[in-house]
Amino acid sequence: MPFVTRFAPSPTGYLHLGHAFSALTAFDAARAAGGRFLLRIEDLDPARRRPEFEAAIMEDLAWLGMAWEKPVRRQSQHMREYAAALGTLIDRGLVYRCFRTRKQIMAEIPHAPHALAEFVRSAPLPPDEEAAKLAAGDAFAWRLWLDRCRDTLGPDWDDLRFEADGKWRKADPCRLGDAIVARKEFPASYHLACVRDDALQGVTHVIRGEDLREAAHLHVLLQKLLGLPHPLYRHHTLVLDEHGKRLAKRDQAATLRALRQTGKSPADIRAMLRL
Repeated sequence: MPFVTRFAPSPTGYLHLGHAFSALTAFDAARAAGGRFLLRIEDLDPARRRPEFEAAIMEDLAWLGMAWEKPVRRQSQHMREYAAALGTLIDRGLVYRCFRTRKQIMAEIPHAPHALAEFVRSAPLPPDEEAAKLAAGDAFAWRLWLDRCRDTLGPDWDDLRFEADGKWRKADPCRLGDAIVARKEFPASYHLACVRDDALQGVTHVIRGEDLREAAHLHVLLQKLLGLPHPLYRHHTLVLDEHGKRLAKRDQAATLRALRQTGKSPADIRAMLRL
């Protein structure tokens, strides 16, 4: 079986140690298997992506001693492909427009702020209400309609399985509720673009942090609905700060760029990450 994996950062900030751990884990796995390593730029956030961040990502990865196949896939250049995948779901009646804002949804589940998606289970508005909102130009998100997906798949719904971390697991798409797969003026969310790209690029092994473990349940469903292959999943531990909190760009976690400026070497980074 061929071995193809990838590292897929978003150019919305500089890479930190957590990114380095994920990238090096995937790169080392590909090299050990005699396989292929891909770099994919997931630049789906037009408000936060910056060309200087993309350049810095490639500079940092090269500094760490990593190499990847060319050309690099940039998601912002493939909107038509995602729109086509979304169109398939729309045509089959597997998604619906949701006009509720995040604030409105959170107000409905005040005691479960960290399980937002799990509690979003709904259905399309009545045609007249939806038409009125569309005429008014209201914003909406396309949500996967799990009840319809279950009816459409029939017995196959209960047979959804995937291999993760060396074990076969039964997929439970309801863990993420009616997840957002696109928005009014944007044809793909992370989930839809990710599964579409992994299939197109022939990714056989998805190696990513355990914070995305739950996403596999949804991705397996999307793969089934779109007729895409199922890769193998491997979820690694996360790099935590001194308070036991996951490193994140928004918390201004120490960047590779900053560590380089203090004189750290690639070997130092590997030692810090115990790689």
